[in-house]
Amino acid sequence: MYVIEPVDTPQLEDIKYESNGVQIYVDPKSLVYVKGTQMDYVKKELNEGFEFKNPNVKAACGCGESFTI
Repeated sequence: MYVIEPVDTPQLEDIKYESNGVQIYVDPKSLVYVKGTQMDYVKKELNEGFEFKNPNVKAACGCGESFTI
């Protein structure tokens, strides 16, 4: 499952990415699972939220939250 949390002070080992003025920090242990992932904020009818396109996913549950690599 993807977990997104606000970060006040990133850890020294965190890897920083920036896109369109937004800073994203990934801890090194998680990088192997999300490397190459594209993230977008999507609005579809009454629903809105982050959408992840992870090329490493081999299978996912029907709810779209859990996946295997």
